[in-house]
Amino acid sequence: MKKRERKEETGNDSKAIEATSSLSSVSRRSVLKGAIGLGVLASTGGLAMNLASPGSAGAAVRQLPKKWDEVIDVVIVGSGFAGLAAAAEAAGQGAKVVILEKMPTYGGNSIINGGAWNSWDDKYHLRKKLNLGDDSWELFKQDTLKGGDFYNYPELVEVMVKNAPDATNLLMDDGVKVRDTLPRMGGHSAYRTYMAVEGVGRGITEPIKRIAEKRGARIRLGTQVSWIWRKDADSPVLGVEVTKEKKKSNIRIKRALVLASGGFSRDVKMRMTFNPSLVPEYTCTNQPGATGEMIRYAQAIGAEAIQLEFIQLYPCAEPETGILDTPAVYPYTGTGYGLIYVNKAGKRFVSELERRDVVSNAQIKSGAKPTYSIFSEQIIQKLAVPKEEIEKGMAKGRIWKTDTIGELAGKLGIPADALQETIKRHNKFIEDGKDLDFNKPITKNMLPLVNGPFYAVAQWPAIHHCCGGLRINTSAQVIDIWGKPIHRLYAAGEVCGGVQGSNRLGGNATTDCVVFGRIAGTNAGKEKPLA
Repeated sequence: MKKRERKEETGNDSKAIEATSSLSSVSRRSVLKGAIGLGVLASTGGLAMNLASPGSAGAAVRQLPKKWDEVIDVVIVGSGFAGLAAAAEAAGQGAKVVILEKMPTYGGNSIINGGAWNSWDDKYHLRKKLNLGDDSWELFKQDTLKGGDFYNYPELVEVMVKNAPDATNLLMDDGVKVRDTLPRMGGHSAYRTYMAVEGVGRGITEPIKRIAEKRGARIRLGTQVSWIWRKDADSPVLGVEVTKEKKKSNIRIKRALVLASGGFSRDVKMRMTFNPSLVPEYTCTNQPGATGEMIRYAQAIGAEAIQLEFIQLYPCAEPETGILDTPAVYPYTGTGYGLIYVNKAGKRFVSELERRDVVSNAQIKSGAKPTYSIFSEQIIQKLAVPKEEIEKGMAKGRIWKTDTIGELAGKLGIPADALQETIKRHNKFIEDGKDLDFNKPITKNMLPLVNGPFYAVAQWPAIHHCCGGLRINTSAQVIDIWGKPIHRLYAAGEVCGGVQGSNRLGGNATTDCVVFGRIAGTNAGKEKPLA
């Protein structure tokens, strides 16, 4: 087992700077004096702080705005789960809140995700109602730490898991409708994944958006942040430069800036800088705006970025485009109910309850693209999937349905005898309670594939989630390269590192975003307004 290594917070002004920074062991005082030739500008003369590497696109000398075009209490960058949750909380405290979204539509990756999140309980006690065994925040925390190879920051994980029930209750109170099911997904040791009835993230973003807007928050689409203004390493964030239709303007921030801008999976150069194996040939589940510039802008004003090399593949994406459509969710949510993965030879190649990275690597080594999920009508019913949702997937050619396993094998072009033998063997594992091939944990909730109709979905790994990003503390404050919080700067969601470790368990992203988005928004709204 890998051991997590990270520097400890000692409060010293001469922190070692991680390899992701362009600096290496520079004192706070030397930065303030501008003693190094890295574009760092002293606090005199109205020049803005800029730690961008010489020769990079962001390294230009920048003058602080002499006047501001607008003044706003709380500015939030990004309109996904984290940004919307932050906006709802900040606006609920009476702050004037504006969400800046660079894309022409709101929602980012959140609106197109699988509409799932994790919690160990809720006020209706759905897990108990469905007789799916026990769970606790301690078990949820341990699963998350183990899933991230213990590179996670335990204090951040604890905040996420302890607050998961409150976040779940809030979502349901705000109008998120939940399917009558709790899947167990890879890497989890309990049935704890909640599913929006819509089967897509819009079922979660729309209700949160309504609450945020009802409280006065406003979203500006097509508005990209092009810089963060800060005077020096001891000053708070002052504001942001924004670009809309090629016109630049500056917003002064009276209370706080919240970064909820997501990851950088769509920036091939950035992701390959930190993980060279993720070559351009990989498809990606993300929306086109996931390009990571807010991480770079935050670094330019002293923020620390951590674990940027940890970028996750989603093993069940649509094989040709990489999209995470609705049928791409079943292969992951159905594993706890007996769904199996097979390769083109009709053989299983991994425990279906393994982590995403393990499954993805096993697929790539399995011999040929794509692999398939095989499941039954009984499993569909366990997942509470509406009939019309399956019919839409079939109409698009994403789901195959037949009465027998032999027919299904013919549709997929794989050997019928091999697939039938694989399923017969797996059924025996469920009956005996022991997986002799891959040691998958067998539970009483798993169903043998005996009675048709039977279904299949094609799948293949695609770049999915950035587990690293800006370093934050339990108050969602962004931490600088000297180990200190940057005044009036908060962050939540995929733009942050430290919560997921080296690998994110399925369903944890939404929980992370909503929990830390609420914390960031609450604390931003509580900041005393600058004069």
